[in-house]
Amino acid sequence: MGSLPWGDVPTWIAAIFAGGATWFARQTIKSQRQQIIEQRQFIAEQSATLALERSELRAAAEDRKWAQARQILMRHHEAGAAIDGDGNTTGPDHWVVTVRNDTDSPVHEVDVRFGTAYLAAEVYEIPPSAVDGPNPGQRVGRPVHLLGPSRAVRFLSQHWSPVTVHNNRPHLLFTDDNGVRWTRDSYGKLEEVIDDGTS
Repeated sequence: MGSLPWGDVPTWIAAIFAGGATWFARQTIKSQRQQIIEQRQFIAEQSATLALERSELRAAAEDRKWAQARQILMRHHEAGAAIDGDGNTTGPDHWVVTVRNDTDSPVHEVDVRFGTAYLAAEVYEIPPSAVDGPNPGQRVGRPVHLLGPSRAVRFLSQHWSPVTVHNNRPHLLFTDDNGVRWTRDSYGKLEEVIDDGTS
């Protein structure tokens, strides 16, 4: 038996250690890649969850925003009788509009307009129990600066011809307790008033 070539043993040992280090590095990189993939999936899931929660919070906030406004009710009808030159009744001659605050908070700057240009001729604060009766309440100015919870007011238009009455349907304007301005038309459609700075 001859002598071992010891000069090659350190090279072999170095090669074995280098191979082990390479294998360990590859395993580490593979493990880190897997962790990165898992982290990205977790972040994506968290982002989706947060987006859903934000959406739900926005919807809840929007619902709270509209909650009081939905409970401000407007009832209206044409009333009176216009008489022509021959003494014949030609139709109603004015609008009667009752606004009721069915919420636990006040509303502000309550007003009714008729068509695009006409304002109420008379305004009465009435008991909520008298919304269908005559005007038993106290006459007040317009706009009604504060309409408290469970309170009602009645707005009467000017007296016109039946055609003018028909063409100038009422719409309600008010500001809720959070400072948002609203309008409700004679068909019940409720909308937030966007301030354009001109009013």
